[in-house]
Amino acid sequence: MVEKALVLDQEKFATYPQQPHGGKLVDRVATGQAREDGLARAQTLPKIMVDLEAAITLELIATGVLSPNEGFMNEQEYLSCLETGRMTNGLPWPVPLSFAPIGERNSEVVKSLSVGDEVVLVDEDHKPIALLKLDDLFNYDRAHRAKHIFGTTDRKHPGVDAIYRRMGDTALAGKITLLNRPDWGPFEGMRMEPKDTWRLFYEERKYTSVAGFVTGANPMHRGHEYMQKNLLEEVDALLLLPLVEMAKREYTRHEFRMLAYRSVLDEYYPSDRTIMFPLRVTYVFAGPREAVLHALILKNLGCTHKIVGRDYAGVGDYYELYESQGIFDEFTPEELGIDIRFFNEVFYCVRCAQPTTLKTCAHDDSTRIYISGSGIRELLRHGFIPPEEIARPESGRIGIQGVQPKGLNEDGESVKPAGKLIQTMFPYYLTHKGIGGRKREKLLNPDDLTKDDIETIMLDIQENAGLIYKQTAQEYARSADINRARQPAWVEKAQADVRKEQERVIRTLEDKVANASEEASDEFMYQGRDEAQQELDVARKILTETGEPITEEKTADRVWNIAPYDRYY
Repeated sequence: MVEKALVLDQEKFATYPQQPHGGKLVDRVATGQAREDGLARAQTLPKIMVDLEAAITLELIATGVLSPNEGFMNEQEYLSCLETGRMTNGLPWPVPLSFAPIGERNSEVVKSLSVGDEVVLVDEDHKPIALLKLDDLFNYDRAHRAKHIFGTTDRKHPGVDAIYRRMGDTALAGKITLLNRPDWGPFEGMRMEPKDTWRLFYEERKYTSVAGFVTGANPMHRGHEYMQKNLLEEVDALLLLPLVEMAKREYTRHEFRMLAYRSVLDEYYPSDRTIMFPLRVTYVFAGPREAVLHALILKNLGCTHKIVGRDYAGVGDYYELYESQGIFDEFTPEELGIDIRFFNEVFYCVRCAQPTTLKTCAHDDSTRIYISGSGIRELLRHGFIPPEEIARPESGRIGIQGVQPKGLNEDGESVKPAGKLIQTMFPYYLTHKGIGGRKREKLLNPDDLTKDDIETIMLDIQENAGLIYKQTAQEYARSADINRARQPAWVEKAQADVRKEQERVIRTLEDKVANASEEASDEFMYQGRDEAQQELDVARKILTETGEPITEEKTADRVWNIAPYDRYY
C-alpha cells in the first residue's frame, strides 16, 4: 500500500498550533516532469557557478525553511529588510536574501543578463542546482550591508569578512526552482526539511507545542540542558538544531558535536520528546539579527517556542551579552508568531548543587563555576574534559576528540590566555584559595596565570566541588537526625573522646592554677598564676566549642505527641 502524500496547504495548516511565516510554506523543489523539463532547459541557459554555501541557501529557500521567500530579493525588498528588518509588506525578516556571484567567469555572464532572463546555477562539477528567473539586477554597498546586519564593518568579524569574500558587485533577484539538492555528506541520513517536521510533529506524534533550540560551535553543556529542560516541563517536545555550516576556524568539528549531542540526548532526555537534525544555515554569522532569523526558521519548521540565552550568536566583543534578546522588542509577538523564551546566564553553584542563574541563586562567585562554550573548548585543548558540573562526561569525552585546533602551542598556550579562561569560568580562583574556600590575602592577577593554574583548578573542582553541598548536608543531618543509624559511630566516638581528653586538660590546668605562684620563678620554665589562668580559660573555651556527640539517648526527648499515635491522620 502506498502512503498518501501529506498536502501542506492552508486548510491543513489551519488544524495545527503553528503556521508558516507569512501564512504559506514555500515549495520550490521541482519534481517529476517539471524537474525533467528544467534539467533539459538548463542545458541551453547561461550558467553561473555557485559554491556549497550558496547551494545550501538555495535548498533552504526551495524547501520552505526561509518562507515566505521564494528566491532572492529585488532591490526594494533588499533595502527594506536591510534597513528596517522587515519586508516591504511589514512582515518581519531580519536578513535580506541576496545573491551576488563572484569570479571572473560569473561576472562576464552577469554583464550579459537582463530582467526576464533565466539562468542556471551550477556547482563546481557543473551539475545544475537551480534555475533563477531574473526580475531585478542591482548593485549594492558592502559596508552598508555589513553595518546594518552585523553592526560593524570590521573585517575581523566573520560575517563582515564573508560579505567581502563571497559577494560580488551585482545582485541577481528572482524566484528559484531547485533541480538538485546539495549532498549533506556525513549528515545525509539525518536530513529533514519542513514537510518532514510538520508531519512528524502534528500528524504522527500529535504534539501541541514544540520548543526549538539552535546551537553553535560547542559540545552540549549543562547551560543548554538547563534551558531545554525548563521548556520541556511546559511543551510537548524539543527540536535541537546544531549548526553545521559555520566559518569559524576555531570550533568543534561538526560530526563530533552531533555525536556529543546524541550521547547526551540518549542518556538524559526522553526519546519520544526530543528530535535532532543538523541545521545548514549559511551567509549569516552572528549578531542579534541572527536570533530573529533562527526564530523564523524554527517557526517554518513547525516550532511554537524558541529559546534564547545570553550572548546568542555572539562573536568576540561585538555584542552585549543580552543584545540578542533586546532585538525582539522591535517586534510584537503577533508579528513573529512564535513564543520567545529568554534565559539569563546559566552557571553551576556548588552550594546549590545545581545549574542556576542570578535570578535564583543566593550565593556569590566563591561557589560558582561559570559555563562558557568557548571556555569549554579551551579546556578541551588543555587536555581536560569539562567538570561534570558544567558538561556531561559523555559530551566531553567526544568533544575532546573533535576540538580544533587541538592541544597547546609551543609556548604552552591555547587560543585564549589561561588567565582569560580562568577569569571567565573560574573567577573564584582569583579571590579564594579553593572552590567555596577561604579568601586569599592577595588577589591574583589574571595576566600572571598559566596552564599550571588551570591544572590546579581542575584538581580542586574534582576533589571539592561535590563535597561542599554533601558535607553541608551531612552536618545538618548530624545535628538533626533522631534516628542515628546513618551517623558514623566512629565519628561520635571521636567526638566523645575529644571532650574527654579536653576535660582532662582542664583538670590538669585547674591544679596548675591552684599551685601556681603569683609570679613566675623562671619565665622559660614555669608560668605565674595569671598566665596559668589564661591557659585554663582557653581550655574551657575549647571545650564549650567542641561539639557533643549526639546519641539516640540524647535525642529521646525530641519525640513526643499530644495525642495517641493512631489519632493522627
